Amino acid sequence: MKNKYIEQFETKQIEGKNVPDFRAGDTLKLAIRIKEGDKTRIQNFEGICIARRGNGVDETFIIRKIGANNVGVERIFPIYSDSLESISVLRKGRVRRARLFYLRDRRGKAARIKELKK
Repeated sequence: MKNKYIEQFETKQIEGKNVPDFRAGDTLKLAIRIKEGDKTRIQNFEGICIARRGNGVDETFIIRKIGANNVGVERIFPIYSDSLESISVLRKGRVRRARLFYLRDRRGKAARIKELKK
């Protein structure tokens, strides 16, 4: 049970953000605000959401992409982070579980996820 003042503070933080509906298996494109010295720029990070955890302000998700030389890169982002400029869902994945950590061991075609057709 949280303090009512903490709950009010957290709801105010959540209010201004609009987060699309996504889950594990979806391919996302994130625009991340990066600060270098006194300049800021926006860098895109595109990959598959392999997990989502928590709730409210504490909610986070893990994005995995294959970087240079076939090295897997994973980053954990808070959903309501100020550094996230935008989140866009590129494609919905058809998966049967909430955590896709088995993708860490797979390479190439074995790591594919079917697209959810509607």
